Amino acid sequence: MSNFTPYLERNRAFAASGDQADVPPIPFVPFQQLYLITCIDPRVEPAAVLGARLGEAIVARNIGGRVTPAIIKDLAWIVHLHENKTPDADWFEIAVIHHTDCGTGFLADDELRAGYAARGGWDDRTSLEMAVLEPSQTVQQDVAKLRSAPELAPSISDIKVGGYAYDLASGKITTVVEPG
Repeated sequence: MSNFTPYLERNRAFAASGDQADVPPIPFVPFQQLYLITCIDPRVEPAAVLGARLGEAIVARNIGGRVTPAIIKDLAWIVHLHENKTPDADWFEIAVIHHTDCGTGFLADDELRAGYAARGGWDDRTSLEMAVLEPSQTVQQDVAKLRSAPELAPSISDIKVGGYAYDLASGKITTVVEPG
């Protein structure tokens, strides 16, 4: 049996429930007007940690929940769609969440980082910059990166961007950068 088999079974139950019909009519305008950027870590699942339901948010996940050039390009596309297809709709909010005990912390290990670079990963500097050792610091950097991204200008001034830190031990999320 495949590791995916239980998920196929759950999908059959989901499809039978009819819940797939309750989604936003426009794919880039989620019900809660939220664009969430967070980590791929399975301990930081937005449905479990935030109670995010189908259609409520656009969720972008990568290692560390870091704001990368790819994240900025994806957001630029959504902003472009918003400006051109739904210019009268309210702007969404962006929430960036970093968490404690993030696996990207291993990027601070010189040997692991060098081995990753040797196998075709990021260069040493980029890898070290991706490490989330102190979520309250890195989330501030990423919010600043979004707010100053030329690809998002001038619309980013209309979009609220907030930064948050999730503590795995307590399960609590704290606001590090107020949305604004």
